Amino acid sequence: MDPAAWDERYSGADLVWSGSPNVHVADLVGRLTPGRALDVAAGEGRNAVWLAERGWRVVGADFSPVAVRRMRDIADRRLGGDAERLEAVVADATQPAPGSSFDLVLFCYLQLADGPWRTALEHGVDACAPGGTVVVVLHAERNLGEGVGGPQDASVLHDPDAVVAAVADLPVDVEVAEVRERVVDGAGRPALDTVVVLRRLGDPSDA
Repeated sequence: MDPAAWDERYSGADLVWSGSPNVHVADLVGRLTPGRALDVAAGEGRNAVWLAERGWRVVGADFSPVAVRRMRDIADRRLGGDAERLEAVVADATQPAPGSSFDLVLFCYLQLADGPWRTALEHGVDACAPGGTVVVVLHAERNLGEGVGGPQDASVLHDPDAVVAAVADLPVDVEVAEVRERVVDGAGRPALDTVVVLRRLGDPSDA
């Protein structure tokens, strides 16, 4: 990953991503009681701003300074006097998270090869409070042959079983691990997304 390349991509006049939350995030997180959330690789803040609008206190992190500036601007416009609910910060997903004890840690389309992905997951789990939720939404590897859109590099695509294997030695319970369809406007078939929900366990010393 290259922050400069993403800075260039985010520097255009139009939003790179939709201003609406991801459909799977809206479905899964909409059921949770608002608390503190970390949105990893938040981009322009489509999910982070939506979370803040729903009463969450959110840290939206991305390694692109241009994306982070956009996230702050969008939060100011949409949240108004509640803009302080969203703290937009520059941070690399493969480094320790900017904060700890989050009730929710969100990974939405952070497509990394196995090693960096496993590192990012470990940091995300570390940042989640015991009893908290880690939500993972990815372009599935199955999407290459059966879906539409998304990266075309299999090395950064992960099916649910690969995510479950990646967290096998982390202090989490797997609550959901499945492929879900996502409607893509104008496409003849849906996209296939990996959706995994993890529950953070207590530290081993608490057992």
